[in-house]
Amino acid sequence: MVDKFVNSKKYLLAGVALAVLIPGAAAAEEAAADDAAAPENEIVITASKVDVSMQDASLAASAIDSDTLAQANITDITGLNGSVPSLVVARSGGAERIITIRGIGSETPENTNTQPGVSYHVDGVYIFNSIAANAAFIDVGQVEVLRGPQGTTFGQGSTGGTINVVSKQPELDTITGNGEIGVGNYDLVKANAAVNLPIGSTLAIRGAAQAYRHDGYAHATDVVGVNGNYELDDADEYGWKVAALWQPIDDLKVTLTTIQSNSNTHGPAQKNVVDPSDDPRVLTQDYPAHSKIKTELYYGVVEYDASFATLKSITSYQKMHSVQAWDADGLTADLFYDLTYSPLTFGGTRYDHVATWTSDTESWTQEVNIASNTTGPLSWIVGAVYLESTNDQYILEYRGSDDNLVAPVLPLDTPYDNPLVSNITFAELSSIKREAWAAYVQGTYDITPDLSVTAGVRYNHDKYTGTAASNSDTAGYTSGPFLQPTPTDGLSTTEWTGKLALEYKLTPDNMVYASYTRGFKPGGINGSAANGGSSYLALGFENGVKPTYAPEKVDSFEIGSKNRFFDDAVQLNLAAFYYKYKDMQFLDEDAILYGEGTANAPSANIYGLELEGYWQITPHLKFDGSLSALRGEFDEDFFALDPVDAAAAQNAAGYPDWLFWDNFYAAAVAREGARMNINGNDVPKLPDWQGSAAITYTNDVGPGELTARAQFQYRGEFYYRVFNNDFYDTTPSYEIVNLYAKYQLESAPVYFSVAVTNVFDKLGVNSRFSDPYGSAQGFETYIAPRQAIFSVGFEF
Repeated sequence: MVDKFVNSKKYLLAGVALAVLIPGAAAAEEAAADDAAAPENEIVITASKVDVSMQDASLAASAIDSDTLAQANITDITGLNGSVPSLVVARSGGAERIITIRGIGSETPENTNTQPGVSYHVDGVYIFNSIAANAAFIDVGQVEVLRGPQGTTFGQGSTGGTINVVSKQPELDTITGNGEIGVGNYDLVKANAAVNLPIGSTLAIRGAAQAYRHDGYAHATDVVGVNGNYELDDADEYGWKVAALWQPIDDLKVTLTTIQSNSNTHGPAQKNVVDPSDDPRVLTQDYPAHSKIKTELYYGVVEYDASFATLKSITSYQKMHSVQAWDADGLTADLFYDLTYSPLTFGGTRYDHVATWTSDTESWTQEVNIASNTTGPLSWIVGAVYLESTNDQYILEYRGSDDNLVAPVLPLDTPYDNPLVSNITFAELSSIKREAWAAYVQGTYDITPDLSVTAGVRYNHDKYTGTAASNSDTAGYTSGPFLQPTPTDGLSTTEWTGKLALEYKLTPDNMVYASYTRGFKPGGINGSAANGGSSYLALGFENGVKPTYAPEKVDSFEIGSKNRFFDDAVQLNLAAFYYKYKDMQFLDEDAILYGEGTANAPSANIYGLELEGYWQITPHLKFDGSLSALRGEFDEDFFALDPVDAAAAQNAAGYPDWLFWDNFYAAAVAREGARMNINGNDVPKLPDWQGSAAITYTNDVGPGELTARAQFQYRGEFYYRVFNNDFYDTTPSYEIVNLYAKYQLESAPVYFSVAVTNVFDKLGVNSRFSDPYGSAQGFETYIAPRQAIFSVGFEF
């Protein structure tokens, strides 16, 4: 990878950010003297389980409000790239999104039984499935991002941090509403509307709905059965929300909410890195990919304000149904045949297609906490959590040398001796149930008016059980369906996590803090390995995918400072951190073909700096920006097997796939010999530099108010996987410019706006990855092209 911290663009970004965030005192004082900088509206974050000013929280946090989301056309989690320091949202196979903060997220793509390293929440409700996290934002008030392990109040699954999408809530005694419709290039149409209706003095209902669609940003050229181009990277989604607030007395609030989301598209444009087309948005593929996702979320929040504390209960039920299919070879049949042709067998493979990857997740959560609400030197929160989730998966992949390019999805009761079963290269049918219990307590004690200490501890217990079967099991069948799940070895883990922090207020507007936090992500089950489908068990190799994988842990040491200067004209927040990361979970290959599973990289060091803030130069002109500089590498030996290297070693040794089972042991030895030591490799998804800088102008112009904003975003280069393969894993840097203007009429509740994202139509690479399954092809996915959107809206 290009040596860190030497690219001139990075220095330019650093200089811009520093110019934005550390202005001259004289200019700021002059602005303050002219009443140029009215105090910034205080941002309150709720993701820490208690409402607290972001400037008073002893942790690194960011909040993106609904206006900023609209200005940047952010309609899902992927759009947050570049808006928050150290946050990377990378696309993987199908509709999955890999969310990473400070290099910690998920290295087990397309495995929805593993937990993410960044916990994702809607109004405090934990969202289990990473695919569901891609649902469109509906009626959003703000998005909160807490960086670093949240070991006490969130525990499991938050080794990297926490994202909480805060939706707008019903309000008593006021009727409000808003709506907007916008059109743009690629035949884009977006529409949303919301209304808040009080019913009497104790009940209010808020409803919202939205729709978003556009033509594909890319297309495949040779899809079977399609006369012409087959669009990819299209959008066709809609969603709605209804929330009811009942407040019979001042001290009691009950809120019931449902959020529903549906998406039906041709799927993402995943371009093979050896595609002969020079146009990144033209894909020489032949399989009709598709993606259908439906999410349902129901939750209720009860809050009772007692004389000494506030009692809160959060109950949720959620479902997700996802059906996806895609071209796993990423080429046409002739191109893939030429790529895989072996002179040893005088033949090759014509296709590798995922006919279905169906996921069904059903989950319950219950949390109860009680937090102090009295004044005094001690504040505290105590809580308990129960989570239960069942994830069912059915995966069906075909690979062959015939012309059956669009093979059918087999019913689950298909007999084992059906001729179509012999064409399957991989199939899985699994149902994994996860139960988690946790209890936590955290308190803050003011030692002096300026010095306080925060301490917290959490007990985590996770249990996994389930059934699994893969097509490798069919060899022993004499009757029945071709997949017959059997119980897997269960797994139960317990872990203590917590936090210790010191905070000192230099002035009422300036504070410093230092913290230690332990983060934790539970282990789990490798279904096929648990049934004997790995070299570790079947062949007795020292390495190989094991039946279970261990929890991962991170010890975080952080120092930071939060500041406001010159009568709130300037805000500057800084953080520096060091992580000792243990047992990182990642997707490893096994010497036995199709024996992929989760393994643990023993140790890594991660460290970095973050800066975020704004400067209100005049009453009408404001700069804001952020910057992060990150590094990380593995520091202990571990011999991992890249599926790309495994396939190359097997073929070089004379064992093409169709002879594999006739040469079982020798082929496994060849693949095992391709293992490489990852000690010294970079931690994946860790951009060396990342940041943004923006300028916003607001002023009265004619009969209304004009708001104009220009933003620059930069995301640095990183490796996508732990293997650090220079060709397949290097995700290059990119920079984009976004423009936005809005005109709000003074005499009517109507506004007009125009947004142009990616103004210079940069072909930025969102991720470059090697498919962990199938034929291990390498792919690139790209950020959206230039998008111009004109909108008309109202609000009252």
